[in-house]
Amino acid sequence: MFKHDKNLLQIVQVEGPNPTYATMLNEQLGGPQGELKAAMQYISQSFRIKDPEIKDLFMDIAAEELGHMEMVATAVNLLNGHDLNAQAVQSGHIESQVLTGLSPYLANASGFPWTAAYVNVTGDLPADLLSNIAAEQRAKVVYEYLHRQINDKHVRQMIDFLLNREEAHNTMFREAFTKIQDTGSNRDWGVDQDARLYFNLSTPGGQYFDVSNPQHPSFQTPNQPMQQH
Repeated sequence: MFKHDKNLLQIVQVEGPNPTYATMLNEQLGGPQGELKAAMQYISQSFRIKDPEIKDLFMDIAAEELGHMEMVATAVNLLNGHDLNAQAVQSGHIESQVLTGLSPYLANASGFPWTAAYVNVTGDLPADLLSNIAAEQRAKVVYEYLHRQINDKHVRQMIDFLLNREEAHNTMFREAFTKIQDTGSNRDWGVDQDARLYFNLSTPGGQYFDVSNPQHPSFQTPNQPMQQH
């Protein structure tokens, strides 16, 4: 069961309307690295998780992602302003001007509708955690790109907050990955000679990476604290 708290995670404001930037920010509403994708991915993955702590982690982060989605939608609303004016949108999609009456649309910045194809679910906890770590990292990259292209101090403050929350999620998923080191696809199934081969197919070039002693993935070596960035 979900409950809606009418208070946003952080107050969202803008200095003034900016319909073009609204279409850009819409990328994080309905794009492949956006908040809806993250929420649906973590919820979908959680359905078969047996570890109660990790299941709660997935659901808690998914619920927060819905809160992020609400923040982004609020910012898009404010940036769209109050007057329909498709001419003010210099790039990206214009559905909000001609279809949804300025309401935020579940699409990326080019107008491609959100799709469940963005969601990755394997049923294997290590694989899903690695997918989530990558998802948080990609979301950070998109927010960084968006941050560079707006001078509105209020929008930048919102993006700063969301960037820090993505980093928090990234850290928690990494901790969960460490907890389940020897389960699922992370289990040592036996490494044979094929795992020690490097195919040097670059000419000219050379072998710059060593696979002579392959190990299953780890973010933390024994007796070494996890580094947080």
